[in-house]
Amino acid sequence: MRTLHVGVRVHDLERSIGFYTVLGYEVVGTVPETDFGSLTMLQLPSDEYVNLELVHEPSAGAIEFGGLHHLVIQVDDLEATLVGLAARGLQAEVPSSPDGSDDFLTTWLTDPDGYRIELVQWPDGHPVGMTRADFADPGQS
Repeated sequence: MRTLHVGVRVHDLERSIGFYTVLGYEVVGTVPETDFGSLTMLQLPSDEYVNLELVHEPSAGAIEFGGLHHLVIQVDDLEATLVGLAARGLQAEVPSSPDGSDDFLTTWLTDPDGYRIELVQWPDGHPVGMTRADFADPGQS
């Protein structure tokens, strides 16, 4: 098994597509009519697969936040990413380092519907994603 993608409900589809494309996502396809609205599939250029789905159903009413806390996106160079985003009109919070180092950095921004997005620059030599090695007790689940 593997996680395929995350679907998030959006109020204004065009505004959300604009935000996520500025962030770096590309629209790879749409499914215009489903039981829960139109679906717009997004992926980052360096990803092989779709990893974000924008679900748009205007008749469903206001978006109420539930269990989704945030999305996390890995970047190679956080400083360069923030400069590029700012040039395209997106502002993020001031970066910080969870471990106090200069090469493990995180920051946050918010999409048009209020979803929080964390940008992460892993330290040199870190695997692409999180693994058991990131936790003090490798046996914990």
